[in-house]
Amino acid sequence: MRNGLSVPQGAALTLGAMLGTGVISLPALAADLAGPASLVAWAGLVLLSVPLATTFAALGARHPDGGGVATYARLAFGERASTMVGWAFYATIPVGAPAAAGFAGAYVADATGGGAGAALATTVGIIAVCAVMNWFDLRVSGTAQLAIAGSVALLLAVAVVVALPHAQPAHLAPFAPHGWGAVGPAAALLVWAFAGWEILGSLSAEYRRPDRDIPRATAIAVAAVGVLYLGVAFATVAVLGPNPGPAPLSDLLVLGFGEAARPVTTVVAVLLTVGAINVYFAGGSRMGAALARDGALPAVLAAAPGRTPRRSLALITVVALGTTALLAVLHQSTDAILLLATATFSLLYVVGAAAALRLLPRWGVAWWCAVVSLVAALGLLVMSGAHMTGTVLAALGGLAWSTWRRRRGRAATAAGAGAPPVTEPADAPAPGSLAGSSS
Repeated sequence: MRNGLSVPQGAALTLGAMLGTGVISLPALAADLAGPASLVAWAGLVLLSVPLATTFAALGARHPDGGGVATYARLAFGERASTMVGWAFYATIPVGAPAAAGFAGAYVADATGGGAGAALATTVGIIAVCAVMNWFDLRVSGTAQLAIAGSVALLLAVAVVVALPHAQPAHLAPFAPHGWGAVGPAAALLVWAFAGWEILGSLSAEYRRPDRDIPRATAIAVAAVGVLYLGVAFATVAVLGPNPGPAPLSDLLVLGFGEAARPVTTVVAVLLTVGAINVYFAGGSRMGAALARDGALPAVLAAAPGRTPRRSLALITVVALGTTALLAVLHQSTDAILLLATATFSLLYVVGAAAALRLLPRWGVAWWCAVVSLVAALGLLVMSGAHMTGTVLAALGGLAWSTWRRRRGRAATAAGAGAPPVTEPADAPAPGSLAGSSS
C-alpha cells in the first residue's frame, strides 16, 4: 500500500503521534504525583525514546508492512503471538481515541464555558475529522499533518521561551516531596506521552524508500520530541510551582502574553489531538487490514493493495464513537481509560523489542538498542499492574479467534478429504477450456 510518503511527511506523522495529547496535561499530572522529581521521569523516558525509536525504525526499514508490531511478532514468534498482539493494539486504538480527544475537549470546555456538552461535542468532532482525513489518500492526511506538526512545534517552543524568564528556583525544592518512589508511577503515567514509536511499523510500507526514509524521519522526530517535551515539563515545574493547574500550557502562554493568549492554547490542544489521532487512525486502519489479510481478523476488513483500508477505518471510527457515547451515558471521564491504553503501549514495546532481537542482525547498533528497549519496557509493563486487564482480555480474544480459525480449517480439510471423488460427465468440457467458460 505505498502512497509515497516523503521524509518530512513521515517525520510529521511520527511527531504528531508523539506530540499528542500528553503534552497538554501530563506535565501537571506528573508534577502532582512526584513534584519536581517528575522531571527525572521525563528525562528518563526521553532517553528511552532513543533506543525505542531506533529499534522500531530498524524493524520498519527491514520489514515494511502495514501490520507493524503484529507483523514483527508473526515473523519472530508465529501466528498466535501476532494475532494476540494485533488484537490488543487494534482494540486499544478506538478505545483510546476518546481519551485522547477528551484532553482537547476539556480545554475547549474551559475556554468556552460550555461544560460537559462542549467537551463531548469536541471529542466527537475530532474523531470525525480524523476519520474523514484518513478516508482519502494518506498523502492528503500526511500533508495536513505536516502543517499541524509545524504549527504545534512552533507554538510549544514559544510557550517555553516566553515562560522561562518567570522560573523560580524555589519551585524545585523539595525536589522529591513524595519520595523517590513516586517517580515510578509518574513514569508509568507518562508512557502515554511517549506512545507513538510503535505506530511507525504500521506506516512503514507507505514510505517511498522505507530503508532510507524511515531512519531519517525518525531521527528528526526524536530530536524534536526530546527538546519540546523537556522544555514544557521544566517550565511547568519551575514556573508554575508544585501545584500547576490542569491546563499548564495555557498558564505558560498567559504569563508571556497575558489573558488574550488563553484561547490560543485551546487551538494548540485541538491541533495536538487531531495530529495524534490522525496518525493512530492511519496506522490502526492499516494494521487491521494487514491482520485481515493474514487471517487474524475477518477477511472483510482487508483492502486491495494500494487502496485505503476504509472498512478497517470505519470499524475503528464506529468503536471510538461508541466508546465516547458509553462514557457519556455513564458520566465517566475519558481519563478513566488512559492507563488502560498506556498498559497496551508498554506491552507493544516489549513484544516489538523482543521480536527485534530475533529479526535484526545480532550485535549491531539496532540490536543493542532493542536489548535496552526490552529491559526498560519490561519495567514499564510491571508498573502497569492491574491496568493490563483490558489488554490481556483483548489478547485472549485474539487467541480464541486464532484457535477457532485453526480448528475450522482442520475440519474443512478433513471434510474435503472424506468426500467422494467428483466425476465429470463424458461430454463435459475440461475446466478452464473455452467451451466451459462464458465470455
